[in-house]
Amino acid sequence: MPGGPVAWGPVAAHLLDRSVRTRSRRDERGAVALVRHLDVVLVAATVVVAALGLVVVYAATRSVFPLEPTYYLKRQLVFTVLGLAVMVVVASIDYRRLEQWAYVIYAGVVLALLAVFAVGSSSVTTGTGGTTSGIAQRWISLGPFQFQPSEFAVLGLVAALALYMSRHEGDLGPRRLVPLAALSVVPLLLVVKQPDLGTAIVMVVVGFTMVVIGGVKMRYVLAILALGVLAFVVGVDLHLVHSNQLQRLTSFLHPNQGALGANYQVDVAKNAIGAGGLKGSGLFRGLVTSLNYVPEQSTDFIFATIGEQLGFIGSAVVIGLYAVMALRMLRAAQAARDALGRLLCTGALAFLVFSVYQNIGMNIGLMPITGIPLPFFSYGGSALIAFYATVGLVLNVEMRRHRTR
Repeated sequence: MPGGPVAWGPVAAHLLDRSVRTRSRRDERGAVALVRHLDVVLVAATVVVAALGLVVVYAATRSVFPLEPTYYLKRQLVFTVLGLAVMVVVASIDYRRLEQWAYVIYAGVVLALLAVFAVGSSSVTTGTGGTTSGIAQRWISLGPFQFQPSEFAVLGLVAALALYMSRHEGDLGPRRLVPLAALSVVPLLLVVKQPDLGTAIVMVVVGFTMVVIGGVKMRYVLAILALGVLAFVVGVDLHLVHSNQLQRLTSFLHPNQGALGANYQVDVAKNAIGAGGLKGSGLFRGLVTSLNYVPEQSTDFIFATIGEQLGFIGSAVVIGLYAVMALRMLRAAQAARDALGRLLCTGALAFLVFSVYQNIGMNIGLMPITGIPLPFFSYGGSALIAFYATVGLVLNVEMRRHRTR
């Protein structure tokens, strides 16, 4: 028919435009639905904890450089902004895409851990006005900042284990446990080699928790635990674990070792916490922490600053906020639509809870000194960004619990 194609042109354009508008409205409704299911309580608790963390970092570091008391606060603010951006990005991308990217993320973490031995540094700038150095080679210098890949090793492990166990749900027998063990052991050994025993312990606890929740039979779980204990004993016997590290791990069993022994840091931290009493000495007024008597009081032992300046009440509030975050993460794990989401939230929950428990326990002499940071409080960019990503992962699963694949 003459003019036929010309007549159909406007019709096709109209249909295409209508399709685009329909898709746009559908995407808009999907975005609104996601925001409506956002866990506001978890976000609020995270923001409050992070804000308190900034105040405490300033309180712990303001006397380091008297002419520039906000030096470390400014750096922590930069880390916080980056962390918030990472949290938003992680929460925005559907976690089911991890089926395509989980092993890529895992491989990237392993490569970063390997890069530490090639271009890494054994010293890092701390919030005490100096640089610590020693046998540990954990950091990669990025201009004025240092990047610590081991802080992200836990998240890489969580992603890989969650994907593997969700794909083989109900079939986690002996032949499935070999690849599962390999996924866990490779980054774990690289972290131990640095050495970073604190992060290695976190990885063991997180991995063990995910294996239990993932449905591995208890006899296999106990066998894995026994092999882990045996490997540690062999490592000590072969001197793969340095004597000073072993001393730090066991010093909490000997609290009366003396002021000049391995418990020196803990003794000073406990004195600071005890000096805070019920209400604390007040922000920026603590004698012990204001004079920088507590070693690493802005990083590993920042809870001593909280205890002295905010007292028992302030410390209880901080722990209560962590409890709120943990309960919301547990809720997200229980409400997850699939095994992948449940395991991701389980790993995130174990990461947060054990880090808090270990750090506070270390500060009050109930746990060994392992250098694990207090989430959202300890000074440092890598750990802070990793914990923001952890919260973003839980928000991701929670927002999509009402959607099908």
